[in-house]
Amino acid sequence: MDLVAFVGRVLFSLLFLGAAFGHFKDSAAMTEYAKAKNVPLAGPSVLGSGVLLVLGGLSVLLGVWADLGSLLLFVFLVPAAVLFHDFWKQTDPATKQIEQVMFSKNIALAGASLVFFTGFATGAIGWTLTGPLL
Repeated sequence: MDLVAFVGRVLFSLLFLGAAFGHFKDSAAMTEYAKAKNVPLAGPSVLGSGVLLVLGGLSVLLGVWADLGSLLLFVFLVPAAVLFHDFWKQTDPATKQIEQVMFSKNIALAGASLVFFTGFATGAIGWTLTGPLL
């Protein structure tokens, strides 16, 4: 079972590490998008969220204080869902549907990050380099 959990961690983490790369590589475009969504301090928020994604993604992937890493991803996902995927404000049906799917994806990933947190905190998920921090 540890192997299956590890494969799940790799797949889960790759999504966030890829997103982090985009936060740094395309920070100007992402900052403009954040400004359009009325995110306060858009530039620093883009870079800060990129840091959350790197730290959380690597933590879960490598199993270094992975409980904390799981919570960092949760802290990224819930505000991102609410701020960037506000389907309830959309009037165009196609846009509304896309935003609702993206909102649901982020909330589901937030739930998965809490499941990972619980697994890491209780030691139920093996193959980690450190024990839980919290």
